[in-house]
Amino acid sequence: MAKPIEKFIKKVCVQNAIYWSEPTPDGSGGYTFDIPEDIMVRWGQTEAVIPTATGEQYVCVAEVMVTADVDKGGYLYLGMISDLDIDEVDDPRSLTNAHKIMKFEKVPMIFKTDEFVRKAYL
Repeated sequence: MAKPIEKFIKKVCVQNAIYWSEPTPDGSGGYTFDIPEDIMVRWGQTEAVIPTATGEQYVCVAEVMVTADVDKGGYLYLGMISDLDIDEVDDPRSLTNAHKIMKFEKVPMIFKTDEFVRKAYL
C-alpha cells in the first residue's frame, strides 16, 4: 500500500521524463548506457548554486522531484522515449536538453523511516 506522501508525490509528478542510469565503461575508453525508462516527474527550472559532496559548487539548471531513486551521474530528459530517434535513446549526451544528475537527495519524512521525498538536481 502506498504511503500518504508517496501518493501525494505521484499526484504532483505529472510530467513525462526519460531516465538513463549512470553509464558503465565499455572497455575501450567510452561508456554505454542501459536502456532508458519513461518516468513521471515534477520538473522545476531553476538557477541555483548547489554544493557537491566534495565541496565543489555547480549551477543547477533544474530541480526534479522523482518517485523512485535515481543514480547520481545518470541523465534526465523532459519528454518520452517514443519521441526520440534510436541514436538519442542510446546516448542521452546526444540530446541538447538531457541533463546529468549532479546530486540526488532522498529525505525521510518526519517521524518516518519508510517514506521519502526524492529530488534530483541537474
